[in-house]
Amino acid sequence: MRKKTQLIHGGITGDEKTGAVSVPIYQVSTYAQDGVGKHRGYEYSRTGNPTRFALEELIKEIEGGYAGFAFGSGMAAITAVLMTFKQGDHIIFTDDVYGGTYRLVSQVITRFGLKASFVDTSDSKNIEAAMTERTKALYVETPTNPLLKITDLKKTSELAKTHNLTFIVDNTFSTPYWQNPIDFGADIVLHSATKYLGGHSDVVAGLVVVNSEQLAEEVHFVLNSSGGILGPQDAWLLMRGIKTLGVRMEEIEENTRGFVEFLQGLPEVTNIYYPGLTEHVGHDVHQNQARGNGGMISFDVGSGEKADKVLQNVRYFTLAESLGAVESLISVPAKMTHASIPEVRRGELGITDGLVRVSIGLEDIEDLKEDFLEALRK
Repeated sequence: MRKKTQLIHGGITGDEKTGAVSVPIYQVSTYAQDGVGKHRGYEYSRTGNPTRFALEELIKEIEGGYAGFAFGSGMAAITAVLMTFKQGDHIIFTDDVYGGTYRLVSQVITRFGLKASFVDTSDSKNIEAAMTERTKALYVETPTNPLLKITDLKKTSELAKTHNLTFIVDNTFSTPYWQNPIDFGADIVLHSATKYLGGHSDVVAGLVVVNSEQLAEEVHFVLNSSGGILGPQDAWLLMRGIKTLGVRMEEIEENTRGFVEFLQGLPEVTNIYYPGLTEHVGHDVHQNQARGNGGMISFDVGSGEKADKVLQNVRYFTLAESLGAVESLISVPAKMTHASIPEVRRGELGITDGLVRVSIGLEDIEDLKEDFLEALRK
């Protein structure tokens, strides 16, 4: 089954009893049992819900994993995965990681005895240098947020296996339509499904896909124990969004290429970060492991003051802290998505006050160009 077909016909489709082509929304908390301990597959909706299960089966199939799990947000999904580790375990993270992930790891998870290091995972030597005898996992984003750094999935997977480490990949930016980390050896794949998978700025959700029965048991145990589940209404909305993921990503890809070419002709714009550019660091690696370059672009307009003025004057770019929607979104990472990262650390990473991040949507590309140019020149 090819990708676009899988997005629509994968997992559990329709309802056999009624013939409904859409999976029903099972708005229910508990289920009648035929006897003590004898249920029909469901007993309590924290443990399992038919609508949520249909979504979990779908993401499992399109990522090519063993099992899928749906959480109330991307951060809930990341938290659950990290909770499968034990006190004293050490995890190596991509340095240019989403600000919310950095905050969770540096200010919350470490309270419970987990150890963390943040390194540039685009160079495997950095990973090896950060390893200790307590290292249990590698956690990468590729492309990263917001500088779109690329980590070689195959090489990193081989490194993880050599040292018996769990390899975790946040695949939010590429989506399973363009990239499937499990094909390159990842053990766990994460998504902020709020973004491209939902695609319409109307649902908050997180998804996890694992590649083994053991990991499935561990993640489900945490999910059931901690309760950060996704509700049936949001699970249904997410399945509806996934059905159009293919056509949306292809249109976004085309729009993004056009906008990058436009940016390259503007003297006010420098340091364009986009994996589709041949000069982008890691371009060749990305082309070997992904089928598309996505809709995210970061670039520098010179200063925080100029960035603020641009954001104040755009009309078709929505000033917002998300991405991956049908509408184009714009933000300044240093003051928004990555504000939780200390200023000194942001400077070390290259997240300047003048760095602007855009998520290209489905508007007419000429309107987006005209809108941005007018805002930039005001």
